[in-house]
Amino acid sequence: MNFITPAYAQAIGSGGPSDFVMQLAPFAIILVIMYFMIMRPQQKRAKAHQDMISNVRRGDTVVTAGGMVAKVSRTLDDAEVEVEIAQGVKVRLMRAMITDVRSKGEPVKD
Repeated sequence: MNFITPAYAQAIGSGGPSDFVMQLAPFAIILVIMYFMIMRPQQKRAKAHQDMISNVRRGDTVVTAGGMVAKVSRTLDDAEVEVEIAQGVKVRLMRAMITDVRSKGEPVKD
């Protein structure tokens, strides 16, 4: 018994370059959707976070990655700040460990 008809067998072998493109089209569409829904917003968030921590100055109240709320007492360099976690208790903190700036402090004095 022959279960495959000659017409069906001919349709299987009649593929071409356009058939291959049509098979890859859904994957390409999924990749584009993933870029605009996942990767692009994540890049925007990372850039906004980088701008936020580069603009931290003395007097700002910040939240660290460990969950502590501290007040910036001075900026040491591009990578570190000195924060006051309690009255008279100052520690050095890497800028990358700042997750949020709660309130802006006094303006920088010239």
